Amino acid sequence: MAVEVIMPKLGVDMQEGEIIEWKKSEGDSVQEGDILLEIMSDKTNMEIEAEESGTLLKIVRGNGEVVPVTETIAYIGEAGEVLAETSDSPKPAVAEVATPSAEKVVAEKPAVAESAPLVKVLPGEKVRATPAARKAAKDFGIELEHVQGTGAQGRIHKDDVENFKNQAPKATPLARKMAEANGIDLSQVVGSGLNGKIRKEDIQALLEASAPAEEKAVVAAPAPEKELPEGVEIIKMSAMRKAISKGMTHSYLTAPTFTLNYDIDMTNLMALRKQVLEPIMNKTGLKVTFTDLIGLAVTRTLMKEEHRYLNASLINDAQEIELHRFVNMGIAVGLDDGLVVPVVHGADKMSLSEFVVASKDVIKKAQAGKLKAAEMSGSTFSITNLGMFGTKTFNPIINQPNSAILGVAATVQTPVVVDGEITIRPIMAMCLTIDHRLVDGMNGAKFMVDLKHLLENPLELLI
Repeated sequence: MAVEVIMPKLGVDMQEGEIIEWKKSEGDSVQEGDILLEIMSDKTNMEIEAEESGTLLKIVRGNGEVVPVTETIAYIGEAGEVLAETSDSPKPAVAEVATPSAEKVVAEKPAVAESAPLVKVLPGEKVRATPAARKAAKDFGIELEHVQGTGAQGRIHKDDVENFKNQAPKATPLARKMAEANGIDLSQVVGSGLNGKIRKEDIQALLEASAPAEEKAVVAAPAPEKELPEGVEIIKMSAMRKAISKGMTHSYLTAPTFTLNYDIDMTNLMALRKQVLEPIMNKTGLKVTFTDLIGLAVTRTLMKEEHRYLNASLINDAQEIELHRFVNMGIAVGLDDGLVVPVVHGADKMSLSEFVVASKDVIKKAQAGKLKAAEMSGSTFSITNLGMFGTKTFNPIINQPNSAILGVAATVQTPVVVDGEITIRPIMAMCLTIDHRLVDGMNGAKFMVDLKHLLENPLELLI
């Protein structure tokens, strides 16, 4: 019997996912654990594994499509099996509910044995169930809240879960959610899916059949598409762009910020990079960049006790401050279709060569779209570098829940006065955006003074 492959819900806030690429084609044999496809959830690419062995019978949603969570995207079954939805045989009739004129009734179904009312579970209360029952519910994809327990005080046993599975109408997860939200009894619905499984289309048909006539008229007569002027094109936002839009809007509207701008004399840092370039290349096979050196300098500065609030986060509706005794450094990476911030975890424990290896690893994954969710979360501070594009200064937006973000601008040969003499020095601009709820201007300035000193005297990084 064919089973559905659904768009998984990979996070609390995930509402939809974009199919990046199917790794298997229709007709391919798959084993449990094989990689079926790659999806993008928010800004994270994830490989989805097959939960069943068999043949990939049909791909319902293709590459590039954005699909709501829990919606069916494919079917896996036995080789040669014909899906009811794709066969030439007529589909089972969809159940109809009584309309206001009471001319039609719900299609008959075999009666389901009545049981005692469910034990009501209050919000936040844990359902009483044995470990075996919880495992069975997880295996069958059953929510324990819907199962009647036969044990003491309504405790659910494994047999209760199995009985529920055998008696409960077969329905897709999305159909169950739609039915629950609209007060529809699934036992009174005839499914049009494989072996009578209830699909979202069946629930939608019931809702449309029971809608008042005026509502149906509105549904039946959608507004005509707006004619676009010549040269105008409308495209859908990608999942990544939506995530960036949501995150940046939240940060911009939530945190009252200010930006401090400083000039850094890069003479000594450029000389140090030239000295360590070959040794680190020989040790790691990787080239040390100025972002690596700046990242390590920021990490060392953040670990000073007096700068702990620049390495902190607001939690519990901004009522408490979470101080970090470590540094997880986020490094913004620009991609063709958006921006991601991979994280170097435990940067405070790293030497320069270790930081180079760790940063290159997550940056490479980011550019290849292979970052895991854990590699994009948990940052305590972030850096964004636009210097390679000649940017002179900018106001970076904080990567929440960080309390600050450091923007790195271009290094420009600039006339400066040194010991009363005018000379040309490589000057780099830095822009520190700070959440004023956590850090005041004086404290931000003290941080930048210490960071400036370390970058202009970089040998201290190696001590």
